[in-house]
Amino acid sequence: MYASIVLLPLLLASYVSAHGFVHSVAINGQTFTGNRPSGQRNNRDTIIRQVRTQDPIKGARNPDVNCGAGSFVASDVADANPGDTLAFDWRTADLSFWPHNTGPMITYLADCGNVPCSEFDSTKARWFKIHQVGKKPNGGEWFQADLMQGGKVSAKLPENIRPGNYLVRHEIIALHLAQNQGGAEFYAACTQLRIGGSGTGVPTEDELVSFPGAYSDNDAGILVRNVFDNRLNYQFPGPAVSRLAGTAAPGDSTPSTTKTSSGSKPTSTSSSGNGNGNSGSSGPKKTCRLKKNASKSAAAAASTGEVYPRHISRVMRRLAFEGLDAHHSS
Repeated sequence: MYASIVLLPLLLASYVSAHGFVHSVAINGQTFTGNRPSGQRNNRDTIIRQVRTQDPIKGARNPDVNCGAGSFVASDVADANPGDTLAFDWRTADLSFWPHNTGPMITYLADCGNVPCSEFDSTKARWFKIHQVGKKPNGGEWFQADLMQGGKVSAKLPENIRPGNYLVRHEIIALHLAQNQGGAEFYAACTQLRIGGSGTGVPTEDELVSFPGAYSDNDAGILVRNVFDNRLNYQFPGPAVSRLAGTAAPGDSTPSTTKTSSGSKPTSTSSSGNGNGNSGSSGPKKTCRLKKNASKSAAAAASTGEVYPRHISRVMRRLAFEGLDAHHSS
């Protein structure tokens, strides 16, 4: 019993201290690095909207589910093409690998209209879903678990999307505490793009949602009483994947994570502020490059639960969750 008393606080601490943010986004292989979470806006140019904290967003109607916790508008915009692949690298604030393994990863787009997304108020965005991924075909492990080994989440831009300014909203919904209402953890990140090409596709009115507003804490994909059941047939929250996405939007049975070599720190990549991309975004070859804000240019094994230390017994796991429940209800 003494061991239980000693280990329980340590186990609980591992649940509440390790969270994360989108550290970088690669567009067809060119990497754009963001700023680490901070209460103060970092002056380094980037296409990723900086969040204030790596801590989870609690509550499906929390305003922070829009673009992340207290997010700042980024200074830059990257050019991309229809069909380009976006790869999101989730890290903790010290750049260790993502710590959780349970829950979906979902990607949305919103049209910023006639202004660059570096000048767009995301609270006015109307989002359509282009990608979602959940459990692997074996039914036990989630694709999110790959991030714990350095994997990246990949989503493809629709092939026929109309050119314009688009904000990408990518999120993880961590469900390791989702047996209880309000237990789900939301992590959201927004990336600013300008998509070229000659497509004509737009989402339909019934595919558009707002954040907050698209989810509720009682949704089947957010309150999941049997989240650790291998037989769970997970239901994604929010709208269906847009018909515009077509084959570019695999469901929960299609791999969309890529693994990197072992280790806990990322290798160096080009900074998003360098603007060393290839030529234009609307030519036949798929390329991407960085665009400054227009105003600046003129004067960015089938695990089913949260990973536990292997020597912790089922009793200790139950104690940990009971302790968490007591903590949340206090």
